[in-house]
Amino acid sequence: MISRRTGLATAAAALITGVSAPAATASAPRRATPPPSHGPHRGPAPRQDTGPGGDTASHDRLQRDVDAVLACGATGVLAEVQTADDRTTARAGRADLTDPQGPVPWDAYYRIGSDTKTITAVLALQLVGEGRLALTDTVERWLPGAVRGNGNDGRRITVANLLRQTSGLNDYLAVSPDAADVFTPDGYLRARFRNTAPEDQLKSALTRPPLWLPDAGHPERERRWGYSNTNYVAAGLIIEQVTGHPWAQEVHDRIIEPLGLRHTLTPGTSPYVPAPTATAYTWFPDTGRPTDTTLASGGGADGSVISTTHDHGVFLRALMSGRLLRPAQLAAMKETVAAEDWIGAPGVRYGLGIAWRPVAGSRDGIWFHGGTHLGIVSESGVTPDGTRAATSATFGLRMGDPAQDAQDAATLRLVDRALTGR
Repeated sequence: MISRRTGLATAAAALITGVSAPAATASAPRRATPPPSHGPHRGPAPRQDTGPGGDTASHDRLQRDVDAVLACGATGVLAEVQTADDRTTARAGRADLTDPQGPVPWDAYYRIGSDTKTITAVLALQLVGEGRLALTDTVERWLPGAVRGNGNDGRRITVANLLRQTSGLNDYLAVSPDAADVFTPDGYLRARFRNTAPEDQLKSALTRPPLWLPDAGHPERERRWGYSNTNYVAAGLIIEQVTGHPWAQEVHDRIIEPLGLRHTLTPGTSPYVPAPTATAYTWFPDTGRPTDTTLASGGGADGSVISTTHDHGVFLRALMSGRLLRPAQLAAMKETVAAEDWIGAPGVRYGLGIAWRPVAGSRDGIWFHGGTHLGIVSESGVTPDGTRAATSATFGLRMGDPAQDAQDAATLRLVDRALTGR
């Protein structure tokens, strides 16, 4: 399997710059490196209409922000702002470039990428609350001998290190021998139906020395931070060991079913996204034409979930309002370390599968994660008390193009403004 989730930036950069992927990077960004701009898509655009619920002023503001994201070169954008009593939605752009009049569907399914990590962290913390797992447990305890070799040592890495991205483990995406090939149209076509077991993903990461080993005396207190999908591959395997069930079953039984998320799923080995959806186009480096990258196999605890903007918002509000975690575990989730240079926003701090950043107009900031898959970017945020959530799906990803930076910045502004009303 060639995985296509958030955190693919390091491997993409290797292809873009023409150098080998480094053995370790201290802070691997979660975004694919962005779009020389080819500019926004031309031709007739579908009508920008009002979705379910929301007052006119709120919708107009959200619509302006959705339009701003589309103007950066996306093919389609869908966004929702929700509270317990209200839902405001907006959309812009096309479901497919071959149909100039076909809008992005309301409630379109999309891959949420590394927003999956928040879900996996919730599963682990629920097990902690039940006394079946401890944040101080080592990887070695649950996966004996699985993290060894080339200086890697599972005896020095705890569950907290995995969830907080402080383990020092390499990202299996960055060190994979197939990394460069992934970021070409032909490489994508060869790999889109290929699956790799999480055990093999973990083994791939261990072919390089770690960035660091956490403190020997108190590894769970480690504050050095580096984004790595491998951390959540290992966390998923630990969840399976503790429960005796597949990770996907735990997602369903503990989150999807209790919250009534009827449009959220774990696809397993299937490369398909349910209808309705929009085409996930990717502009690979040094290519002038988009590739339809909607089909993509693989993934698990680090980034495989498919959902909708509405379901994702319901999950975020439930999490922050205390419906999914006990107070002690929710407080632990919010214990953060600095995550510099992760996204294009200052002051970001990373907790257990969720991050925090300051936002102008908000005294307490917002909680978020975000995810990138080939052809799709998920951006979202939620207030600390869970009263308000903003979620968005942006179709169209331009690797190696500065326009992607502008698109990412526009989605961050959309979320910030939606949560603060500014």
